[in-house]
Amino acid sequence: MVAKRSAGSPPLYNRLATLRAERGLSRAELAERVGIHAQSVGFIERGDYGPSLELALRIAQVFDLPVEAIFSLEPLPPLSQSLYNQEKP
Repeated sequence: MVAKRSAGSPPLYNRLATLRAERGLSRAELAERVGIHAQSVGFIERGDYGPSLELALRIAQVFDLPVEAIFSLEPLPPLSQSLYNQEKP
């Protein structure tokens, strides 16, 4: 379910630590909800490992967000920038 990044593969950026903090979830609590070990959550947060598609979808379900709001191949801007720097219609 969690795959080690191969050499030369692009990094997978994520907002897991931020989302966990916002929701008051520990690594162990998130791990239990998605069926992995708490250490695996840390590996994913640091970008050491990438989640499988199934695991990424389960994580997204826990946070009730689309996968692309949590994981990206490009660096993710801070959530505050995404929320407050939007142009008004």
